[in-house]
Amino acid sequence: MKYITLNNGIQMPMLGYGVYQIPNSQTKECVLEALKVGYRLIDTAQYYGNERGVGDAIKASGIPRKEIFITTKLKSNHNVERLIEQSLADLQTDYIDLLLIHWVMGDDLATWRWMENAVRSGKVRAIGLSNFYGTDYDHIVKNAEILPAINQIEHHILRQNHSFHKT
Repeated sequence: MKYITLNNGIQMPMLGYGVYQIPNSQTKECVLEALKVGYRLIDTAQYYGNERGVGDAIKASGIPRKEIFITTKLKSNHNVERLIEQSLADLQTDYIDLLLIHWVMGDDLATWRWMENAVRSGKVRAIGLSNFYGTDYDHIVKNAEILPAINQIEHHILRQNHSFHKT
């Protein structure tokens, strides 16, 4: 497995297994299979409703937690501290490797501050953004105490984000 070093020195696998649209009832089985074939990055989100299944799979896998990189995303900018605690409980872990703001939600800088606090407390190892563009992205970067490690951009045949392509 190839890894990339994030801006805070943490190693993240270059290839991950995403669980979008997998029902929670099937997530454990799917993630266990992914871990069995060598995936070590699992990408989930509160919005997907399957963090509990991811946690069940990681627990059942027998693979040490430190060898699995968990990415999850916040579904709201309300009660951020409680949402982080809920993800930790559902994922059955003491820390999240990478926590993202899932999409632009409004007062994202306030959300970012809560995420920075979660890094300082050790509940989260790295923080970043998902689907942020232009001034929304710039606003976080210009005002962050901890810079985003990632801006995860949705990109596929039906959604091509040419503004993020290198020329």
